Amino acid sequence: MFARNALMSGVAVGFLVASLPAVAADRNVDVINNTKKTIKEFYASRTKLSSWQENIIKGDPIEPGETQPVDIDDGSGGCKFDFKAVFSDGDEAINENVDVCSVSSVTYR
Repeated sequence: MFARNALMSGVAVGFLVASLPAVAADRNVDVINNTKKTIKEFYASRTKLSSWQENIIKGDPIEPGETQPVDIDDGSGGCKFDFKAVFSDGDEAINENVDVCSVSSVTYR
């Protein structure tokens, strides 16, 4: 199994996806941090890839209570992505097969 399919270490975070429709060509997603920890890294990779792409929020962590818009469009025209959030304490949350063409936000709790 690929390394990026690892389970979340720790139980302090949860995952919800808003079901509000997004415009088909719009692959922007709001990352909402409703945890007590900073999201230091956030990755989005097409579901068929075996490795994580670059850290989307490099140098701009998402503090507790903050929302940060991220552009998920990788130029492929694809909609299905896997997300990986890395928190300040090292915990990770991995969410697979997220349809960024039909959701507008992802919330970590």
